[in-house]
Amino acid sequence: MQERDAWLGFSHVRGMGAVRFRKLLQFFGTLSVAWQAPDDALKVAGLTDKVIQTFRETKRSFDPVAVQSRLQSKGISVLTWNDEKYPPYLKQIAQPPPVLYCLGAFSEADNLAMAIVGTRNVTSYGKQLCHDTATYLAGHGVTIVSGLARGVDAIAHRAALEIGGRTIAVLGSGVDVIYPPEHRKLAEAIIKSGVVISDYPPGTKPEGINFPPRNRIISGLSRGTIVIEAGERSGALITAKFAVEQGRDVFAVPGSVLSAMSKGTNNLIGEGAIPMTNPADVISHLGLEKQKIQVQEKMPELGPIENRIYQALGNGTVHVDELCAKLDMPIEKLNATITMMQLKGLVVQENNQEYRAVKPWQID
Repeated sequence: MQERDAWLGFSHVRGMGAVRFRKLLQFFGTLSVAWQAPDDALKVAGLTDKVIQTFRETKRSFDPVAVQSRLQSKGISVLTWNDEKYPPYLKQIAQPPPVLYCLGAFSEADNLAMAIVGTRNVTSYGKQLCHDTATYLAGHGVTIVSGLARGVDAIAHRAALEIGGRTIAVLGSGVDVIYPPEHRKLAEAIIKSGVVISDYPPGTKPEGINFPPRNRIISGLSRGTIVIEAGERSGALITAKFAVEQGRDVFAVPGSVLSAMSKGTNNLIGEGAIPMTNPADVISHLGLEKQKIQVQEKMPELGPIENRIYQALGNGTVHVDELCAKLDMPIEKLNATITMMQLKGLVVQENNQEYRAVKPWQID
């Protein structure tokens, strides 16, 4: 078996993490030799009986030619510790994932990345801060890393895309199993100007035990982690914990002591996280004040009234009454125009009489 095929094969063995990969490499020298080794040698190398049994089951069904063909047909590339394009910041952490499956491609620009994480149940306060933070950072050439989850993650990815920046999504499933499923279109957009990655083989379903290791990769790819909003038991706090263990900075957005979604972030600040009240704080911390990328955003074709409404909607959701006041426009005219904009896919209704502008990259 070829060495690269052996790396792929062992990555399909449940329970074969970075520690066991290293043990096999130290004992056998190469994984292709380990692939052919008898059970007693694998045991001496450090594998448990359970993992050896799982390996034997995997080996019987693993066809390297078929696997490579499937990867190629789906446009999935593979990076191992031995590859030059393996993310350098991720490689610096203790026990980085031995194999990464990728849709899209890494860039040297991704060496300057920040993770933005938080609750799925994000408040309007968190939505605005997340959008503004990701926009500001991406506008200064910082790659935004998150987990493609609902709430803060999705907002951060979208904001980076809207301004023409780069973003990386790390999954707790195979890269061909987008979760949540409603984020398929978002994942497709990320692949065009960034990368969707996982250390789980294609076809892996999302399971609860997959997400803490996913969070460890999110923080490992990044210079630091920003927690926008998080409850007391939020998964975002796990990402922050990994960032601390990896020697990376943790920023937290302070919030109301009465808000359940700010309890986690406020606790982080109490434990030593850097309070972030302005994304410029992060840019200053990274020493990037003078750096800013050129933003190119393809605007949709709008009539004069449509353009006024589109601009008034900004980046959040706006109630129709507030729009009337902003635009000094009769409600009948406003409603009629918004209805036409909805039909064109330029505006969506979020809640009762609240509307949001659809950003250019989202328009079919």
